[in-house]
Amino acid sequence: MSWLCGLVGEGIVASRSPAMHEREAKNLGETLVYRIVDTAVWEGSASDLPAIFQWLKRFNYNGVNVTHPYKQAVIPLLDDLSDAASAIGAVNTVVFRDGKCVGHNTDWSGYAANFSRTLPDASLKRVGQVGAGGAASAVGYALLTLGVTELKFFDVDKGRANALAERLQKLFPDAHVSAESRVEDVIIGASGVVQTSPIGMSSHPGVPFSPDILSSEQWFSEVIYFPRETELLAQARAKGCPTVSGVGMAVFQAADAFELFTDLKPDRERMLKEFD
Repeated sequence: MSWLCGLVGEGIVASRSPAMHEREAKNLGETLVYRIVDTAVWEGSASDLPAIFQWLKRFNYNGVNVTHPYKQAVIPLLDDLSDAASAIGAVNTVVFRDGKCVGHNTDWSGYAANFSRTLPDASLKRVGQVGAGGAASAVGYALLTLGVTELKFFDVDKGRANALAERLQKLFPDAHVSAESRVEDVIIGASGVVQTSPIGMSSHPGVPFSPDILSSEQWFSEVIYFPRETELLAQARAKGCPTVSGVGMAVFQAADAFELFTDLKPDRERMLKEFD
């Protein structure tokens, strides 16, 4: 059997998702073709998503991953959502099966697996999170699932940060979840800091906040994996912060998506080892 899958997003021509999925299928003795649908190449936008998904179904795709900036915009186009995708309010994996499009979220499970593997003894007492978009929703959900007792968000879009904090607070009533108006208020005094904004990606270079406000007593986690080491991750490591790169999350979310697409169990450690 063979599978046809892909990735829908903006500014993603350099994505490593095709290599990860196609290589693991080959390792399992199967054939999987994984194609990129990059709206930046032809100046597309969220308004083109209905047409994109219509053609994906016509071409008999088995499934697609969805990335920035469409993880929330894609939801109205789907027939159903997994429990996690519904709770998080963002979709990064869509499976086409029996004439229906079902949305899933493997960002949260990929992040949780990577974080637990990399920093198993990290303090989860208080965490500051920068960014409140689609990836941030999944990461916040993962952190609270792992046992974070206090989670504070900052986003340049204050309304988005407030909405995310309110949704997660309802899902995790035993924790304290809030949004702050200044980035310093979520970072200073936190046990750890998570960077979930798109700033730092190859297509969005720079840093979302000054690394000067980070402390060596904090752990630092990045979700961006291309480039492998963002400027902020390098600065945090130079300060002596224990760090979690975005590579593991990228691999483990891909592995979970691969399993949803194919019903085959990938070798996650092999995928991580072969990432480069």
